[in-house]
Amino acid sequence: MKEYSFTLKFNFPDARIDPDHYIEQLYESGCDDALIGIGKQGYIALEFIRSAASAFDAVSTAIVDVKKVIPNASLIEATPDFVGLTDTAKILGCTRQNIRNLIFNDDTRSPSPVYEGTPSIWHLAEILTWLREAKTYSIDDSLLEVAIVNMEFNIARKWRNVEPDLQENIRALVC
Repeated sequence: MKEYSFTLKFNFPDARIDPDHYIEQLYESGCDDALIGIGKQGYIALEFIRSAASAFDAVSTAIVDVKKVIPNASLIEATPDFVGLTDTAKILGCTRQNIRNLIFNDDTRSPSPVYEGTPSIWHLAEILTWLREAKTYSIDDSLLEVAIVNMEFNIARKWRNVEPDLQENIRALVC
């Protein structure tokens, strides 16, 4: 069993629901390995450190545990996934300038951002994989595994918004 650190963000079906109502129930239903944040009305975030056989098992069982208590809660985001240069540098324990130089000085092989702008945003899993394979950086296996799983959950969450009639056509065009 490995330990996986990740955060799950949900919104409630009814924004008027007081998230304090769920804290004790979440703890009792299996989320006793999470810190629970209830900042914005109608939203809840759970920062987990969960032991599991795989990152998928860790994240998926956490989602199931939350949905046992709040069945209609919608997953908004699983993190770490979307990152900028500063986020990546913080995760890797180096400077933002170092990450910027790595990505922009090797732009033919570096991962493409999901959003190119100010700031640009990448999937952490793609950056970590590239750093490990192309730059021979030592990347923690658990971090890479949870970043990959979170990326897949976030992509799947957005994919459900694509009109079903278009999904097969789009899949054929982008693959």
